[in-house]
Amino acid sequence: MSRIGRQPVPVPAGVQVTLGDANTVTVKGPKGELVRQFPRTMTIAQDEGVLSVSRPNDEGKQRALHGLSRTLLSNMVVGVTTGFTRTLEVQGVGYRAQIQGSNLQLALGFSHPVVVSPPAGITFAVEGPRINVQGIDKEQVGQVAANIRKLRPPEPYKGKGIRYLGEHVRRKAGKAGKVGK
Repeated sequence: MSRIGRQPVPVPAGVQVTLGDANTVTVKGPKGELVRQFPRTMTIAQDEGVLSVSRPNDEGKQRALHGLSRTLLSNMVVGVTTGFTRTLEVQGVGYRAQIQGSNLQLALGFSHPVVVSPPAGITFAVEGPRINVQGIDKEQVGQVAANIRKLRPPEPYKGKGIRYLGEHVRRKAGKAGKVGK
């Protein structure tokens, strides 16, 4: 069995899980509500504050879906209780980030400021050169953070750009110049 897939998902107090038809799971908690449809072959069971996922057989595809389904279910429970945060760093002379209403305004060396409006369920927070992308859906938080990073990815010569917190950017040497002659 999958090591991840066989682990039960604990459901904390204050979280309500509803198993619907067609393997649709709804999770409600203090931060909000998430709904996701799981593969029909996976069996999701709930008893006494614990969710468990089981698979029909040991085929490779079913084993992969087993661990994936359990992790997605766990992320839903964690999302509605504590939420997820992805932190980005803005590095470079003149590069700035600020909040304007609910939008994020970025000065990234272009001739104009770049304005990023958050999708439903996502909020931005700026603390100096750091941007926090927060929400209850882990997949959506990661995608929004990746889209922001894509606006000005870190370049290898000076290291300027937007990077994830703790991301290491390999630096390259500049031009060597004329040697000899």
